Amino acid sequence: MYSVKQLIGALVSPVAVAFLFVMASLIFMAFRRRVISRYLLVCAALVGYFGSTSFVGDMLVGPLERQYPPLRQDQPLTAVGYIVVLGSGYTPHDGIPITAALDGDGLTRVVEGVRLARLVGPVRLVLSGGAPVGHLPPALGYAELARGLGMPDTSLVVLSESLDTAGEAQTVARLLGRAPFILVTSAYHMPRAMRLMQRAGTSPIPAPTGQRAGAPNHPWYGLLPGPGGLETTQRALHEYLGLAALGVNLE
Repeated sequence: MYSVKQLIGALVSPVAVAFLFVMASLIFMAFRRRVISRYLLVCAALVGYFGSTSFVGDMLVGPLERQYPPLRQDQPLTAVGYIVVLGSGYTPHDGIPITAALDGDGLTRVVEGVRLARLVGPVRLVLSGGAPVGHLPPALGYAELARGLGMPDTSLVVLSESLDTAGEAQTVARLLGRAPFILVTSAYHMPRAMRLMQRAGTSPIPAPTGQRAGAPNHPWYGLLPGPGGLETTQRALHEYLGLAALGVNLE
């Protein structure tokens, strides 16, 4: 099931969709269906272009990120004893520093978790994220960075078994039950994470980080295709697909 989810996630990308349109166009061209082939090529170009612009990426990711505002500094959190940081990408190799081994989302999440731990006071930092066989779990990378940022081992809880957010929610439920905790993950991922945590019977307090939408730029810059817009669009589409699978309506 994990492999199937990864495959579907890879296909939910403007580049992948544009590639499928191109392949379909070539098939129709081989059968001398030139009009349909041209339409498919135009569709491929439009999907590739618009899906790679930050204008479209921001429109898609904005509704996800606005579901949960950032954690307020004045919010009373005296009853909170745990901060849970959800997993992301981790690819250590060739002796690179931990800040390079973690992907951008993971780096932002764990740094925010450490920041909140110091702000809130004496809490335990729960670092989550597993990996398939043969790969190192992101939770281990999180723990290494947290120690490097001054967090003592006694305050860290490493959960390295779960391969996806649904599994992380079940693992957190077994550990914390209904005790309130601060949930740290990327802002675009927070709506799905909150629903899965709540369905598992936990009591999360959202602390989204790594917001992507609304970054100031030149008015025309959002219409230029680029890797940033492509990444934002792909992540937003992945989350909408996940929410649809949960039967969630964002309206």
